[in-house]
Amino acid sequence: MKKAFLFATSLAVGFFTATGSFQTAHKTEQDISPPVIKTSKESYKEITGVIKPGETFFDIFKRLSLDIRDLFLMKEASANIHRLRNITANRPYKLMVDEKNRVQSFNYSINDDLSLNIVRDERGFTAEKVEVAYERRTGQIGGVINDSLISSIGEGRERLSLALNLSDIFAWDIDFSTELRNGDTFKLIVEELYHENEFKRYGDVIAAEFVNNGKSYRAYRFEHNGKAGYYDDEGNTLKRAFLKAPLNFRRISSGFSTGRFHPVLKRYRPHHGIDYAAPAGTPVSAVGDGTVTFSGYKGDYGKLVMIKHPNAYKTYYGHLSRIGKGVAPGVKVGQGEVIGYVGATGLATGPHLHYEMRVNETPFNPLRLKIPSGEPIPKALMVEFEELKDQMSESLASIAPSIITAKNNETRNSL
Repeated sequence: MKKAFLFATSLAVGFFTATGSFQTAHKTEQDISPPVIKTSKESYKEITGVIKPGETFFDIFKRLSLDIRDLFLMKEASANIHRLRNITANRPYKLMVDEKNRVQSFNYSINDDLSLNIVRDERGFTAEKVEVAYERRTGQIGGVINDSLISSIGEGRERLSLALNLSDIFAWDIDFSTELRNGDTFKLIVEELYHENEFKRYGDVIAAEFVNNGKSYRAYRFEHNGKAGYYDDEGNTLKRAFLKAPLNFRRISSGFSTGRFHPVLKRYRPHHGIDYAAPAGTPVSAVGDGTVTFSGYKGDYGKLVMIKHPNAYKTYYGHLSRIGKGVAPGVKVGQGEVIGYVGATGLATGPHLHYEMRVNETPFNPLRLKIPSGEPIPKALMVEFEELKDQMSESLASIAPSIITAKNNETRNSL
């Protein structure tokens, strides 16, 4: 299962609490328009188009009066590479057709990283998957938190993805829904991927700075032993044993207390957890690696998942609408893995997540937990890391206040 931070665009705009001003979004969606036909010097016609919703390649061949026999041969050639029936709306394609209306070559963009190429030769058709060759540029982005992180980074799918990546990087230090303040600032140095001189999407965040409530956090992407991670100024990994919170989009509706007035029972009793108000169906993530010890219905908790973590830690996730597929006692789960979905089962007045943490069976306020850093960069690589850090720190410092505060203007500069 993937990390839960990259879920549900529809939830994102409504529940990221914080943001500001800055740059116009790149256009990333293809307009759906009729195929364009061009004639080359070799008398080949080049036909380019975009898959329409519900459309098949049979529909395209029929509309263009192409030989359906070619389509069947192309399907056979690509059967073990990528089935032609597995196509997605809004993805571009290109056909090269000779004077007899026979397909000579075909290219279909499977996703942003892979394309399917089918070429005719003397033996028939051959097919292969080809990685998209991107030109990688480095850009700068800065913003001020005035209302929400999403609106600070800008509109569009790529900007939303960038906002989620930023929240992932600092997820162990900052709760991006409850701890952001107006006036907080962020700076990013990020890869920008271009194809045929057109911006396609963002790549890896190379370095980032976030100033939250006057405290600065920095992250530098560094790779060793074949794995990339984010590290602070001292070379300590930002990744820790537990995430700051089990939901990415939320607000705290009730805190940890030894005597809270219960809204249903109408009496005071201990509340040994945190309640996160969120829409029903919002994914809930395991805050750390562990083993499921209980999943099912349990009294006032309603549908509940309990996870045992190393060093005598346990976490509880209650009032779920449903439990994640395969989340059963004895199953190992990873940090950030979706284990269930927000609901109002059990003793609850509305959709929210009841989250508890216990240490040696004693309830503990998760918001006060200080988790030590993980493994730092090996000493043998610190010189290399310091060189990267110094270069990135200089680049972050070059992102001027005018870039950060320029409302509704383009603020992305290529380095």
